[in-house]
Amino acid sequence: MTRKLRIGVIFGGRSSEHEVSLISASCVLGAIDKNKYDVVPIGITKSGQWLLGDNALTLLTQHAQKELEGQGDPLGDTLLENQQVVPVSLVPIPGKASLVAVSPQENAVKAQQVLDGLDVVFPVLHGTYGEDGAIQGLLELADVPYVGSGITGSAVAMDKAMAKAVLAAGGFPQLPYLVVLRSQWEQNPELVRQEIEDRIGYPCFVKPANLGSSVGISKVRGPEELDGALAEAATYDRKLVIEQDAGNVREVECSVLGNENPVASIPGEIVPSREFYDYIAKYHDKDSQLIIPARISEKTAKRVQELAVKAFRAIDCAGMARVDFFVDKDTEEVYINELNTIPGFTPISMYPKLWEASGLSYGELIDRLIQLAIERHRDKQRNATSFKPEQ
Repeated sequence: MTRKLRIGVIFGGRSSEHEVSLISASCVLGAIDKNKYDVVPIGITKSGQWLLGDNALTLLTQHAQKELEGQGDPLGDTLLENQQVVPVSLVPIPGKASLVAVSPQENAVKAQQVLDGLDVVFPVLHGTYGEDGAIQGLLELADVPYVGSGITGSAVAMDKAMAKAVLAAGGFPQLPYLVVLRSQWEQNPELVRQEIEDRIGYPCFVKPANLGSSVGISKVRGPEELDGALAEAATYDRKLVIEQDAGNVREVECSVLGNENPVASIPGEIVPSREFYDYIAKYHDKDSQLIIPARISEKTAKRVQELAVKAFRAIDCAGMARVDFFVDKDTEEVYINELNTIPGFTPISMYPKLWEASGLSYGELIDRLIQLAIERHRDKQRNATSFKPEQ
């Protein structure tokens, strides 16, 4: 009999998107075909501790709920004190039902031992330390195939300022934007205010450069709201992005799948329940609508798909990405907004929904992503790692 592939699903993480990651991971773990794969859940706490075992997701989810209710504290030493997990000198073979803990200080050594037993890793880590090239670098060092983009594509797409610079160099249509460092804002706020007013104007959006799920984003309608928005974004990142308001537009998203020959799904449309698609509208308010296909012309839909694939290649993505656009309701002019290399896999997430509408089921999508990870790893194995100069 052919041995089942052992798939490590990593979730949680040291990010403000920790809770969203848990929801996505629950969906992935529920949909992955257990007849094809041995699944190893790997949770990462907000303090950086790795939890291995079947109870990892349950434990992190319970703790996240306690934190939401104001009862929790950073998950870490408390686990050991309560003997909910058992620290060990050597990590056992992944997949055991028992739960073991790996402290942040031991990660470098222990993570290698954990990853050695896996055929493919599926990172379901949104935000910093998961979507920004950090976990991808660890997996590259461990020489383990993994789902999604590599270090470069992950890091560039995660950093909105860098992504916009790359897209601008490629001639992609974008709305006017400005990048401001937190230190610039703190040291010379009046100059920053004036530059925003001169180059961007109001209304505008202020965002931390390296976060997703609309965390830390504010819509600024006038100068009286600017300081608070910049302070909020600066809570999460040293680099801030200020964008011109798109105006009367549709928020359109397109899913991309593949490695060097990616394909695009049919585009979908977001109709937020609030003024813009913020964290509450995405994950808590059931009145936000996902319209598939998007209410745009066939010509514009094709334009969106072409730009999505082109942007995927420009950022050097792999495996998967969701590409977000603004489409003017009157002229159908298309503007690219951003790329997400580990898009949500929750029940309301566009990435799997768009592929399902395009004829690829959730389970088939996971199968394809795992296969793409293996194919990309095999191709990378062809690279020479030694050099013998000619005499």
